[in-house]
Amino acid sequence: MTAALLVAGVSSPARAEVLHPRQDWLRASTSGLFLHWGMRTNPGYTSCSAWEAAVTNGGWSAKYWVDEAKKLHAQYLVLASFHSRLGYARAWPSAVPGSCSTKRDFLGELIDAASAQGLKVINYMTDDPKWHDEGGHEWLDSAAYSKYKGKTVNLQERPGFGQFSYDNFVEVMQRYPKLAGFWIDNDNAYWEQNGLYERIRRERPDMVLSNNNEDTPIMDTISNEQKTGMTPSYDYPQAVYTAAPRLIEACFKLPSSGAWWYSGSNSAVDYKLTLGRLITNAGSDVKALMAETAMVNGKFPSNQASFNNFASGYLGDIWESIGGTYGGGYLHGGLKPGFWNDGAHGVTTVSKVDPNRHYVHVLTKPSGTTLKVRDNGYKVSRVTNLRTGAAVSWSQSGGTLTLNEISSWDQYDTVFKVETAGREGIIPASSYTMSASASGSGHPASHAADGNYQTYWDATGAGTVSLRFDLGSARKVSYVALNQREDSTTYPASNSARIKNYNVYTSNDGSSWTKVKSGSLANHRGVQFIDLPANTTARHVRVEKTSTQGKAQLRVDEAWLGSAYPS
Repeated sequence: MTAALLVAGVSSPARAEVLHPRQDWLRASTSGLFLHWGMRTNPGYTSCSAWEAAVTNGGWSAKYWVDEAKKLHAQYLVLASFHSRLGYARAWPSAVPGSCSTKRDFLGELIDAASAQGLKVINYMTDDPKWHDEGGHEWLDSAAYSKYKGKTVNLQERPGFGQFSYDNFVEVMQRYPKLAGFWIDNDNAYWEQNGLYERIRRERPDMVLSNNNEDTPIMDTISNEQKTGMTPSYDYPQAVYTAAPRLIEACFKLPSSGAWWYSGSNSAVDYKLTLGRLITNAGSDVKALMAETAMVNGKFPSNQASFNNFASGYLGDIWESIGGTYGGGYLHGGLKPGFWNDGAHGVTTVSKVDPNRHYVHVLTKPSGTTLKVRDNGYKVSRVTNLRTGAAVSWSQSGGTLTLNEISSWDQYDTVFKVETAGREGIIPASSYTMSASASGSGHPASHAADGNYQTYWDATGAGTVSLRFDLGSARKVSYVALNQREDSTTYPASNSARIKNYNVYTSNDGSSWTKVKSGSLANHRGVQFIDLPANTTARHVRVEKTSTQGKAQLRVDEAWLGSAYPS
């Protein structure tokens, strides 16, 4: 697919491109380093030349930022200087008057330094003039910009600022061919009305566009500040409202308190929260954009620098389980993530090169010495502790992998490497047909068994609705597995459209039905299983939802049946 282009000066709305080659490097990435750094970085300057002199005299180095990003095992950097609350500083020489612009090309130097090390750079752009006079200083120069444009433009109002920022987009994308894209703080009506995004797609089709807060269809990525309030606190994906394969990013601060930029404080870094966020995001195919507060000279306060040094080795020891993996339990298969036994919680990942190699990340340990994880049909052949290489005692039955006699847990992330011989006992979707008691337009029951996570069965808002499997002839059925669409949050529960109460019926003739199971599913992400009574045999299986966790808007990406458990 290609986005709509500007034709004869008229823009047509660009289409969403959920998957596109320009996104490949970002999809392959695990995380980025977010840098809020500008005129108001403590101690703060009102003179652009004074700020630039302080930066240069302080020994600022683009390579330092790149080296610190590599310690975090990040693959990209986002530079936020043209930020509403940082004085709208532009860290590059600009021909467009209107706000502070440096003579030294800090952005260009960062792009070159990152490129030399195989990293990408994205430039932050804001839409908002709201903070034009914050701190008692006017940061925007409407008179200079008006003279440049040959007409009166008020930069303090959104339309005028939209025009000013539009010109900055164009200048930057044309000047820096190695710039990977733009990170955009919300939308501006001027951009949309004047085809900014379509122009970027036409002139720089290699650039990714990431939008904060608003899930704008043309954007490659939807990014949101890391949510709080869920349990465990590091598990942001509970609040994700966008389904993969849409690119999703969570941005969060490493300093445990304070502003997104350096305000003069040396805030602590919560190691467990930060590592938990990074790993849980990776286990959910969510990119982690980690914000650190660079000082004027570019260096990080000592607490953040110490964390970077720690993370370099800590993550390096287990990187095979994070980099080069997919999140488990949803789009790419894998063992069941989330809430396990005895208070344990974590995520699973799957190797991109070997779908039978899995990793279990235990971020919150169980109260005892045993861990139980749903096997999702994989026949396990070997389990080892990834950090130590030691063999782990295990058993497998009834759909559960049990790890035994674990006496030592890492304080942040105990990682088990689980090698398998593939899946067993799953009834091929090609052997049955699907139907439903209700389906939304364009989202029939067949989409729940087509192997495509861009399609889904829409169960509508019906209070009671059912999904039916017809196997053609009677077969043994041990369980039903459901991947509910991941744009249904689990936090807050009031927004969750996931199944709460259910019934399962079986039939041999499609007319006379027997209820074989009733129960409740937990309000959790990832694949959910309904185990049926032993020796259940039927041609028809019907799963009936009688209530949801919050909203009655059930949607199912994929559903399947298992005839037996691996053992």
